[in-house]
Amino acid sequence: MSELSFFTTRELIDELMRRQTFLGVVVQAEEEHRSSKWDGDKYFNVHFNANLDRSQACRLLDAVTDQMERSAS
Repeated sequence: MSELSFFTTRELIDELMRRQTFLGVVVQAEEEHRSSKWDGDKYFNVHFNANLDRSQACRLLDAVTDQMERSAS
């Protein structure tokens, strides 16, 4: 049985960004969101590693947005 380990959000994101097998983006809220209700404006950090350049990361986020919009209708 493996031991349970705890990591910070920053440590988890850093680990993903180091992995050469990771091809994607991580969208992280700038502030902790601990409520079930979304109030006011939210700001986000987008992380991606050297496996994608900025334009590829933007196209990936556009594709995700399109898919979410199609799923919602």
